[in-house]
Amino acid sequence: MREFDLVVLGGGTGNIVASAAADEGLDVAVVERGRLGGTCLNRGCNPSKRLIHHADVVQTVREADAFGVDATLHDVAFADIVEAVTETVTEQAERKAERAREHDRIAFYQTEGRFVDEREVEVDTDDGTERLAGDRVVLAGGSRPLVPDGIDGTDDVDFLTSDDALRLTELPGRLVVVGGGYVAAEMAHFFRQMGSDVSIVGSGAVLVDREDRDAAERLTEAYEREHDLHLGYRASELAGESGEVVVTAESEDGDERTVRGDDVLLATGRQPNTDLWNVDAAGLETDDEGFVETDDYLATSVEGVWAIGDIAGNYMFKHSGDKEAEYAVENAVRGNRERVEYPGMAHAVFGSPQLASLGRPESDVDGEYAVGTREYEDVPLGSAMRADGFAKAIVGEDGGVLGFHVVGPEASTLVHEVSTAVAAGADAERIAETIHVHPALSEVVQGAFRDACGTTQSGI
Repeated sequence: MREFDLVVLGGGTGNIVASAAADEGLDVAVVERGRLGGTCLNRGCNPSKRLIHHADVVQTVREADAFGVDATLHDVAFADIVEAVTETVTEQAERKAERAREHDRIAFYQTEGRFVDEREVEVDTDDGTERLAGDRVVLAGGSRPLVPDGIDGTDDVDFLTSDDALRLTELPGRLVVVGGGYVAAEMAHFFRQMGSDVSIVGSGAVLVDREDRDAAERLTEAYEREHDLHLGYRASELAGESGEVVVTAESEDGDERTVRGDDVLLATGRQPNTDLWNVDAAGLETDDEGFVETDDYLATSVEGVWAIGDIAGNYMFKHSGDKEAEYAVENAVRGNRERVEYPGMAHAVFGSPQLASLGRPESDVDGEYAVGTREYEDVPLGSAMRADGFAKAIVGEDGGVLGFHVVGPEASTLVHEVSTAVAAGADAERIAETIHVHPALSEVVQGAFRDACGTTQSGI
């Protein structure tokens, strides 16, 4: 058995912890079955947003005539685009692996691994297996696409997950996307702009139904113009028929419909990789969905073991995982007791339009509160862009920001104005009265907060 000061399981957010620990003089083992960089770099937000940017460019060209620009889209080099993105992220991952192998304090095991005891891990080697023991362990084991048990035919019919879709080099003529969350919305946008006819089968009444309802409805209305939506229907079966994939879906009242395509993408959520790491052997407590339970310091039920990122399920975002890695460095590596906080935590859906959110949706707000909104078309730059979107601020009685939601161009950027303000302790009035550059798009944010605070400017 080989012993280490720290064993890190997972090379996504975990590599942040491993690198910091090694730089501080600890002997570190990193176990990662795939490429370093984890889901985000290799199979998630990094390649997907690179691909989606291409889709955004294509959409801009398609819609150029609305601005008096005569532009014609002759071709989209789909395979070349995907292969270039794949090459870029693969090179980044390989550079990470090279740095890990060159570090004299890091032992990098690019192989399968699993718990066999509280702080002992077995890894596969060319000669069989090897056991690693750590004084401390940080589990950053990630997640993977969920394939629901409730869909019949998944053993018999070929289907795509987001992992596959991001590296697909032949564009489907007709694509059926099963799911209505952020992965479904983003992938549907990408493939539609690349040239596929896209149908979406989602069980919710709207797309991204965990978001604020007003924001979700606005995004859904936009998607109805570009996609064939089947909302309120839960997929129950996949079947192959005459070279097609047939998706059967049912509504709650028993109505059944079929949707046909050349390929089907299951974008029905993600599940933690706790089973792959055999966390039961370590005695780690998990919740009903399989996420490892952690306390306010990211410590698990087993002494000397911490968990971060998707597998812990606090937030399933790369930016929250990176923040948790910083706390893991403090607590697991340096022996401190830093309580985890997520100041100004926001997230975004990179669809068309974009949607970004911070805090609570209005349906989750109790007590007295005020709501303010501002349409993109009511601010000069939004009007010039002919942008269909809006911002919504939810403000408590004390002036605190309870929620902020924005749908439209650059939503993923605009939300950071509110995120930074909240993290700095500013209230809604401070955001409303901060002098904004005119006519910047951020005036839509200021307008929503002025509306909520009752300070909207008047004029003739």
